[in-house]
Amino acid sequence: MLVLLASVIGSFGAVFLKIGAEPLKKGLKYIFNWKLLLGVSLYVGSSVPFIMGVRHGELSVLYPMVSAGYVCTMFWSRIFFGEPITLPKLGALAMIVAGIVCINAGGR
Repeated sequence: MLVLLASVIGSFGAVFLKIGAEPLKKGLKYIFNWKLLLGVSLYVGSSVPFIMGVRHGELSVLYPMVSAGYVCTMFWSRIFFGEPITLPKLGALAMIVAGIVCINAGGR
């Protein structure tokens, strides 16, 4: 559960990285904005529950669960940026989820 939590936190980090990167179009002097710093903090902060989670499990089983962040990011992209969720994207998400399930089933 901690690894999944880390994935969700990291996916929010990606959202804020994108939002915070927008002012950089006006120049590098805008690199220190709170949204970009929050994105970096969430990305880095997601390593705390990840490390706590992998302490007691198999890395080869737990690390692929990080890809659950891609699933979350797809939905955040739709919610925050209005990006379309297309059939190919849904197919890719299904493969990611199937991979996570298969790897976790093989780790028992």
